[in-house]
Amino acid sequence: MTTGAMSFRAVVAAELIKIRTVRATYWTLLLTPVVSAGLGYLIGLSANSAMSAGRRLGPFDPGFITFYGILLGQIPLVVFMVLLVGGEYSSGTINASLAAVPRRGLFYGGKIAAVALVAFPVSLVTTAAIFVSAQIGLGPHHVTLATDGMARAAVGACLYLTLIGLLAAGVTATLRSSVISLGVLLPLLFLGSQGLGNAPGINVVAQYLPDQAGSLIIYTLPLTGNFARSYGAWTGVAILAAWAAAALVAGLVATRRR
Repeated sequence: MTTGAMSFRAVVAAELIKIRTVRATYWTLLLTPVVSAGLGYLIGLSANSAMSAGRRLGPFDPGFITFYGILLGQIPLVVFMVLLVGGEYSSGTINASLAAVPRRGLFYGGKIAAVALVAFPVSLVTTAAIFVSAQIGLGPHHVTLATDGMARAAVGACLYLTLIGLLAAGVTATLRSSVISLGVLLPLLFLGSQGLGNAPGINVVAQYLPDQAGSLIIYTLPLTGNFARSYGAWTGVAILAAWAAAALVAGLVATRRR
């Protein structure tokens, strides 16, 4: 093993120690599966009640009903990633970190690797939790992963959350401020995108925003009308991945130059 490889592993280990020693880490991360599971159950219960009473607003899409809750449940994960990356700048500990690891590319790569190592398992647990809770809420209308499109939707939900976490980390590394980053991300992900994505005419552009593109993977039926997309589910994931990659590259440039 080369010295460079050992150095990178040491930086990742150090970043993971930082994450474990932050007091709010466990509580903030725990909110992601808890909030998502709660929303999954409520949405499933609402759909169950509507279908049992013979009321249907449209075709039953089990993927959408099951995983829609992650679009709100992702808030704690985004907030955690922003505070994790931005906290060093607001507290001034970034100076000590860069003194310990002068190679800024190595420092940044280790931090992002640590972020990914946290984001993926949290996303995996969240996906499992919301799937189970939604099926409990759906009652007799529940589905399994063997149902057409559900396995893809489950994998996509996990990837969506992981990529959203990396996007949040990259944006924060670029802006170097938790407050400004949240001011950009929250409207982008939860106000502008959700609202503009449903507006006729504007949705032609809004469909390429990160959450609008990435969330297409959770649907098991084709979208129609104003909700229709000009690309497929996996292309949507690729668009979200491109957003995340662009944010991470911008973060690297900012870390090296500032």
